[in-house]
Amino acid sequence: MADASSTLDEARRSVARACHGLAGEGLLIGSAGNVSVRVGEHVAVTATGVVLGRATADDVTVVDLDGEVVAGERAPTSELELHLGIYRRYGAGAVVHTHSPQATAVSLVLDELPCVHYQQLALGGAIRVAPFAVFGSAELAAETLTALDGKSAALLASHGAVAHGPTLEAAVDNALLLEWACGLYVRAATLGAPRVLDSAQQEAVVAAAVRRGYGR
Repeated sequence: MADASSTLDEARRSVARACHGLAGEGLLIGSAGNVSVRVGEHVAVTATGVVLGRATADDVTVVDLDGEVVAGERAPTSELELHLGIYRRYGAGAVVHTHSPQATAVSLVLDELPCVHYQQLALGGAIRVAPFAVFGSAELAAETLTALDGKSAALLASHGAVAHGPTLEAAVDNALLLEWACGLYVRAATLGAPRVLDSAQQEAVVAAAVRRGYGR
């Protein structure tokens, strides 16, 4: 029991550290957004109303996979069902939800962020924009889960972005990559219509990466 408690305590600390890093990069502003990591049958998730750039382990609540609080004094984020849905459907290890400026800007305009750079292939290529739904609602969770099919990230119309990964570090990296890709699109669109990588070009990039053992 002591070992399990220690593991969950470290998960709470790691979520707080991830919040600090994301806030430092400008992806988390004030209390807008939420971060979680799965530890076995439990999830450590930011509590509601937390100023994320100053979050401590005490601002991270632990719930089971049914959403019941098992540790922490504060109520979990209103987007808890979204996080739990991603864990259930996609077997993620961690989830990052932000209202980051570039991703949110794209979500106001596009129905899909096209694949404008091959680095987006790490997220699954083109990124879908889930239709608008009220924050914290079952509808938002359902729409986002659909938008994430085959992807590591999605945009939420007039709301923000969500990314997941096998680890907390990977989920943070995916959130940063999505924000970068959105910013790239926004800047390019001021000059003209951004070029989009077609399926053949995307497949060629994947084949080259496999052939070269890229990332190993």
